[in-house]
Amino acid sequence: MQRSLTLALLILTIGTATAQNGSGFSLTRSFPIGSPGGWDYISVGPDKKLYVSHGTRVNILDQQTGDSVGVIPNTTGVHGIAFDEPAGKGYTSNGRLNNVTVFNIKTSAILRQIATGQNPDAILYDPFSKKIVTCNGRSHDLTVIDAASEQVVATIALDGKPETAVSDDAGKIYVNIEDKNKITVVDIRTNAVVTSWPLTAEGPTGLAIDTKTKRLFAGCDKFLVVMDAGSGAIVEKLPIGDGCDGVGFDSGLKMVFASCGEGMLTVIKEGSAASFKVIGNVPTKRSARTVAVDEKTHQVYLPAAETEPAAAGQRPKQKPGTFQVLVVSRK
Repeated sequence: MQRSLTLALLILTIGTATAQNGSGFSLTRSFPIGSPGGWDYISVGPDKKLYVSHGTRVNILDQQTGDSVGVIPNTTGVHGIAFDEPAGKGYTSNGRLNNVTVFNIKTSAILRQIATGQNPDAILYDPFSKKIVTCNGRSHDLTVIDAASEQVVATIALDGKPETAVSDDAGKIYVNIEDKNKITVVDIRTNAVVTSWPLTAEGPTGLAIDTKTKRLFAGCDKFLVVMDAGSGAIVEKLPIGDGCDGVGFDSGLKMVFASCGEGMLTVIKEGSAASFKVIGNVPTKRSARTVAVDEKTHQVYLPAAETEPAAAGQRPKQKPGTFQVLVVSRK
């Protein structure tokens, strides 16, 4: 009787998960990395490689096989990775070193380090202005670096903790202010704050943009807020999983991906500038809270690890040797 009940519950669980995921995406494989250390963002490089922030280094993986093809060392507390593809350079934001590492994309050789504000978190290369921008969580500001001269050209003060920034490719930078529940707009041509817009949800972390429909996608606590990038008006507020720390957008598929640390990837379809719908919740792994989307292959990548039970209010510790990158693909 007990065995029959267990089997019935398993079938019900699988059926429920399938019914909740009509996105066409599923977890298809994982790339083990294994070595110890925390992580934050992951980025798809212009060279068919994955760049994974990992403790004191960035692990570089072959995007198709998951094989290790390189390491960028001495990036203690690394958060994000950005690329200036025409110049052949990459950049990492090193939270505990308060600097940016510049490296050669082709060889992975470190070229130099540039001082920033305190605890640089997310990092962005803006092709419009040819500037590198870091979101400095502890000093509550942005560091703006000229990519050609590799000199800091501005420090933009903010009134809260910047988490993530995106560009509209036309002169505006949008920044999630995590502790103030709003988005701040910066004119990158004048290096000045233009305005701020309140969000109708708390704890904004991940941020993505559709530059064609001028829509911002802010991942918050259990909600994704869609905002008009021209006016700041709230277009939609959609339910997502808990523990979101990353949002990605595939402009070809017109899909938004919110990675949620509870073990779920919420997939949202953009039908038009005014139409958004949750079309699936893909089971991933607890701790898979950040995300990178490859718009060429339409694959989605999430770093994760097995975790130990944690006390209330504390982030669980990872089990040694379990760090990996999850690959979510279309069926």
